[in-house]
Amino acid sequence: MPVKKKAGKKKPAQSGFRRGEAMLRKRALAYPEAYEEFPWGERVIKVRKKIFLFLHGDAKTLRVTTKLPLSYGAALLAPFAKPTGYGLGKSGWVTASFAGTEHVPYDVLLSWMDESYRAIAPKRLSSGLIAAKKAQK
Repeated sequence: MPVKKKAGKKKPAQSGFRRGEAMLRKRALAYPEAYEEFPWGERVIKVRKKIFLFLHGDAKTLRVTTKLPLSYGAALLAPFAKPTGYGLGKSGWVTASFAGTEHVPYDVLLSWMDESYRAIAPKRLSSGLIAAKKAQK
């Protein structure tokens, strides 16, 4: 009888939009003082107790909500974007939703996430981002 090799613990492959959600989550948590919480059973990323990103991804859907004080109007022109419910849309919050095999413009979502962080984070933190980017060039 052949000897079976003991299988090591492998991370299950991420399916659907989970990989995209994981990438967005990782990038969001890289911002200064960013951390994750789960109020209302929903993943949110905060800075100094204030939400700058709502994030949901599973096998069939991806939903990203950000505050866009500068690009709100332009963002709503995208077919996947709409004002966020619960009255948040009136304050500049936009929700991008994707389902099935829809193309996800991650570069746009990353840009929105950056704008949202800068809108919510204290100026001392967000101005540090500009200095860090200039130093990298």
